[in-house]
Amino acid sequence: MAWVLLGIAGIFEVLFVLSMKLSEGFTKTKYFIASVVAGGTSFYLLSLALLEVPVGTGYGVWTGIGAVGSVVAGMLFFKESKDIRKLVFVAMIVTGVVGLRLVSG
Repeated sequence: MAWVLLGIAGIFEVLFVLSMKLSEGFTKTKYFIASVVAGGTSFYLLSLALLEVPVGTGYGVWTGIGAVGSVVAGMLFFKESKDIRKLVFVAMIVTGVVGLRLVSG
């Protein structure tokens, strides 16, 4: 269950970053509120997951999900570059996250 919570926490981390972007420097109230809720939810779920998952592994996986999700969302929704080098480095992050999961059991 801790790994499921960690995955959901990572998704909320992506929502946090997207809502921050859409808030335009916290000047748009609804996106500011969404950012606070998503960020708080992400941290709360991470804290629950860390009750069972080692802190280094949990934090690494959580940040990896957030980083990869944010890059992909930027490409899909904000027309950020899809340069092959960027995709290679994103794949390296995914490999690292999967590796951490595999060695943690």
